[in-house]
Amino acid sequence: MSTHPSAVPVRAMLVLGTRPEAIKLAPVARQMAAGTQFEPIVVTTGQHREMLHQMLGMLCVDARIALDVMRSRQQLSDLTARLVRELGEVMREQRPDLVLVQGDTTTAMAGALAAFYEKIPVAHVEAGLRTGVVDNPFPEELNRCLISRMTRWHFAPTPAAARHLTDEGVAPEQVFTTGNTVVDNLLWVLAEGAGTSAFRTDAKRVLVTLHRRENQGERMRGMGRALTRLAARGDVEIVLPLHRSPAVREALLPELESHSGISLVEPLGYLDFAATLAECDLVLTDSGGIQEEAPSLSKPALVLRTTTERPEAVEAGAARLIGTDPEAIVVHAERLLDDPVEYRKMAGAGNPFGDGHAATRILAQLAEDFAADVPVGLTASGPYSTT
Repeated sequence: MSTHPSAVPVRAMLVLGTRPEAIKLAPVARQMAAGTQFEPIVVTTGQHREMLHQMLGMLCVDARIALDVMRSRQQLSDLTARLVRELGEVMREQRPDLVLVQGDTTTAMAGALAAFYEKIPVAHVEAGLRTGVVDNPFPEELNRCLISRMTRWHFAPTPAAARHLTDEGVAPEQVFTTGNTVVDNLLWVLAEGAGTSAFRTDAKRVLVTLHRRENQGERMRGMGRALTRLAARGDVEIVLPLHRSPAVREALLPELESHSGISLVEPLGYLDFAATLAECDLVLTDSGGIQEEAPSLSKPALVLRTTTERPEAVEAGAARLIGTDPEAIVVHAERLLDDPVEYRKMAGAGNPFGDGHAATRILAQLAEDFAADVPVGLTASGPYSTT
């Protein structure tokens, strides 16, 4: 049973290593810091070091501890081992009351595993996403399934994600449908009005993001060729923030760097990215998070993948899962660029991912459970119950 004194703030360690994790945990960290019920301890692992640290200050997130786990072209096994070891050391030093992880990165999986080893309860933000294909996306699908086996509080963004968890045997009283914190943060950032769009013309504006491991190599080169065909129309401006991954750059630069109509830019800070997204007409992406952000701003999204863990956007009609074939990319993109009726249908489909109050719901549940005599282990007599 929980014996945490109600007058003492709950020490909550938020573990993040990538830019998407920072974006989605920022609303939680900000609300914790603004109140008295929680003491946020933000730990960055440096999995996306350059992209991460340029934006934390802008998001009003204070990182107390910064690790440095990345090595050039290191294997996932090496990264995982280093993360578990170093996060375990930090947890033993800080002794938080709970650990929050977000999503499905290697940082999130290692953070949950390190907390499990230290018998610290885990809260999983954006829980329950599934494609049903264990290695697609790789390694994210396995990561999020493993995290669910180590989690006490499962904060699912949608009812469908919550059902995935209960179907897998998670106790219903440990699953909470909150909406997605990415909507919270996007609305906060746009209200700040501090970003600058990367678009420079009045042409039809297409925002593209590509980075998936499973798309790298010849598949990504084919996507690059599809983009050059779209740009050759002459009425399209394509902006592609180029991921820092050497494999992504090796695939895309030879195809795109000399083409007028395609602006290759360095990774945008989140404020600038939000402004660019708000100004675009169409999104082409293999990202996960943008499938949630685009519908929030009524931007049709073509998902350049063979599976998605966010089928709600597809089912709502706000996104289409079109695969990676270059011809299919051109056909679907031109249909939206040229058919106003089809475009309005997707743009007006609505946002299935929340109302901007997910962080409030997450903190309310955590505060309630720590204030009351309720189990905080995996189960009432679980491996890190405090009884």
